[in-house]
Amino acid sequence: MGASLPPKEANLFKLIVKSYETKQYKKGLKAADAILKKFPDHGETLSMKGLTLNCMDRKQEAYELVRLGLKNDLKSHVCWHVYGLLYRSDREYREAIKCYRNALRIDPDNIEILRDLSLLQAQMRDLAGFVETRQQLLTLKPNHRMNWIGFAVSHHLNSNASKAIDILEAYEGTLEDDYPPDSERCEHGEMLLYKISLLEECGFLDKALKELRRKEFKIVDKLSYKEEEVSLLLKLNCLDEGEKLYRVLLTMNPDNYRYYEGLQKCVGLYSETGQYSSDEIDKLDALYQSLGQQYTWSSAVKRIPLDFLVAEKFRDAADNYIRPLLTKGVPSLFSDLSPLYDHSGKADILEKLVLDLEESLKKTGGYPGRSGKEPPSTLMWTLFYLAQHYDRRARYDMGLAKIDEAMQHTPTVIDLYSVKSKILKHAGDFAAAAALADEARCMDLADRYVNSQCVKRMLQADQVPLAEKTAVLFTKDGDQHNNLHDMQCMWYELASGDSYFRQGDLGRALKKFLAVEKHYADITEDQFDFHSYCLRKMTLRAYIEMLRFQDRLHAHAYFRKAATGAIRCYIKLYDSPPKSSTEEDDELAKLPASQKKKMRQKQRKAEARAKKEAEVKNEEANVSGVSKYGKRNVKTVDPDPNGEKLLQTEDPLMETGKYLKLLQKHSSDYLETHLLSFEVNMRKQKILLALQALKHLVQLDAENPDSHRCLIRFFHKVASRSTPTTDAEKLVFGVLEAERPTFSQLHGKSLMEANAVFLEQHKDSLMHRAAAAEMIYCLEPNKKAEAIKLIEESLNNAVSSNGLRRSVKEWKLKDCVAVHKILVATFDDRDAALRWKNRCAEEFPYSTYFEGRVCSANKASKQAHENAENGGIDFLPSNGKVEKIEAIKNLAI
Repeated sequence: MGASLPPKEANLFKLIVKSYETKQYKKGLKAADAILKKFPDHGETLSMKGLTLNCMDRKQEAYELVRLGLKNDLKSHVCWHVYGLLYRSDREYREAIKCYRNALRIDPDNIEILRDLSLLQAQMRDLAGFVETRQQLLTLKPNHRMNWIGFAVSHHLNSNASKAIDILEAYEGTLEDDYPPDSERCEHGEMLLYKISLLEECGFLDKALKELRRKEFKIVDKLSYKEEEVSLLLKLNCLDEGEKLYRVLLTMNPDNYRYYEGLQKCVGLYSETGQYSSDEIDKLDALYQSLGQQYTWSSAVKRIPLDFLVAEKFRDAADNYIRPLLTKGVPSLFSDLSPLYDHSGKADILEKLVLDLEESLKKTGGYPGRSGKEPPSTLMWTLFYLAQHYDRRARYDMGLAKIDEAMQHTPTVIDLYSVKSKILKHAGDFAAAAALADEARCMDLADRYVNSQCVKRMLQADQVPLAEKTAVLFTKDGDQHNNLHDMQCMWYELASGDSYFRQGDLGRALKKFLAVEKHYADITEDQFDFHSYCLRKMTLRAYIEMLRFQDRLHAHAYFRKAATGAIRCYIKLYDSPPKSSTEEDDELAKLPASQKKKMRQKQRKAEARAKKEAEVKNEEANVSGVSKYGKRNVKTVDPDPNGEKLLQTEDPLMETGKYLKLLQKHSSDYLETHLLSFEVNMRKQKILLALQALKHLVQLDAENPDSHRCLIRFFHKVASRSTPTTDAEKLVFGVLEAERPTFSQLHGKSLMEANAVFLEQHKDSLMHRAAAAEMIYCLEPNKKAEAIKLIEESLNNAVSSNGLRRSVKEWKLKDCVAVHKILVATFDDRDAALRWKNRCAEEFPYSTYFEGRVCSANKASKQAHENAENGGIDFLPSNGKVEKIEAIKNLAI
């Protein structure tokens, strides 16, 4: 480096490098300018100056200088290395790798470049290249521990765990007998545990167990040692030893569910499905009773038996478990027991049990069979549990009655208002739910969780501006919405995007969904620093787990929601493209002069407001100064806050490609992935890709209403295509003819016959009837009345449980809303939609969508009417949304 310079300038060049490494950028620039005064064409100095400027956020100058330096000295490995570092800082990893390889052609044994290259190869999962680079590093520096470990890890990641074991054993062979010293015991112990996990992964279980026990004295993490040992014993079928060791682990942590599961496996009383014979249940009961006597303070030992006990034994165990928690006042009791509601009959037993407790508490002030009195709060927590119980079983009237009773008993408990808000949300009254959540928030302004719940309810009620104001109460001062983005608050962005999508604001909806996608890109980038850190600190098992997590990162539910939301926005944008300015002008010209004037005034005000907000943001950005390193602390101002530029895409369907590929790769087990793929490819006229999506749908769930819709629509579309003329069209037609018999639903049937069979099989399901009706109208539009009649004849039967008819009906609110939208959008029959709306208003009296008789919107209109008659204050709804939230609170309560 700087070899072509005189001694004085060569020392200055070393100062530039040192200043860059210590982040003293101004000092480095000064030294670079001193060299360039005498040697203005020195390539390495120009490159280092560019790298320094890059760290000061002067990227354009940086790239110009580095490229000029490279042009002046193409055979300098420093120039190529710096160019790679520049690309790396901008996440252009493939370009950076090319630059590093060019540098290595000039200086093949440069340790720094090889190390940087290996990090990028690990990041990009170029595993073959990673192995090669790590081997080269080990060859150059075999006395460096990190190079041995890095070489072993590279082979492990490249699916060659046995080679990784050989490398680690070779590394151990270079160590002295008294190794490690006290300062390195933790790191060495981690390496040994990693090696044993490799042996286990390769199936060398005996060898792994022997190695683990032989190196026990060198392993510092004794808990991990015991967990690894018991895991190996269980896999080797050494159940007696495993049982003893699990009992030892339970003495260390009697609330660890995995230890109980392992113990059950060792005694031969574990079932993956959770189904047990009566004899097995008796043995399990005896086991947990003995454990319960040993660990009296453990909640797990009392809770686990509720999963396998049945009938009277379940009732007695549940009674013993619930009573102390109600007395103590544990708000999470229902959340703890909610998995039991999926077990046949247990929800009924819990209902009767808690109702008996409620009755006894009201009559005697104590539990049944006890003479002692309970605290007054016990009744309130019992009512609290019952409200959630009825909410879970969709008996909202009962749930609201219980929660109101609890609120009358103790009106100062925040959880009561939160749960009432939740019940109203499930019942369909989103405005009242938001009002109740806001009241709960006002009762404790320092509680972030309650604030977040309130924001969620407001977004569900499409009160986005109010939700934003509430959300930023827990952010730092300044550019608050950016703070929410910087905190990667994905639940907020998803809920906000959903709300904008419901309101038809596709620009803002896309903005929110794509923000979530960017968070996942940032999470992927965040792994970069760990490639060197984990090898240095020897946290190898955690490192491998982190890499595997990163490989399946896009399978996460939040990414799936964001990707599907973005794709739906692009599909809607394709179906209903925004009007051009000329079209808007033409429409404006048709309006009367008075309306034209009003429209122009609104536009001018909106433009002025937007301009003012932009000026304020720019002023805030310019106020910030420069850091001590010379780096500008400029806040980036979003040039497209409303997502208007996102709507200007020429090909919305092309934009869906990136997200569809990720969903197909990581979420192929989800029906929605292939539904969206089908919709996109049908619009693109990509018939074979649509067929591929259809095959996936039928494979996943052939009886799903959406799968049936896609099947009928696809073959109806194929049948309506013109006769193929080109070779490509004939080839596609031949594939379609060959594939049709693979769909069992269409064997020897016309599409109408297949639809009739589907209807007969699912005649009691509302959504299946709606799908069949939609397909009747699709195939034969003249049968519109018959199709609508099919929907209207659907019956809302009571759900049966244990042979008994319950007051709970089969229909779900979201399904009924979907059917109403079908009647409006697909059938375009306003009268039928109105009839359906009136019918659903009776079925769902709290629903604001159907304007049920007891929903807050109806109450608000009645209150406004009374106020108008009495000459009181006005209560005016705007655009169908209630503005006065305080009034809704009072009505909801």
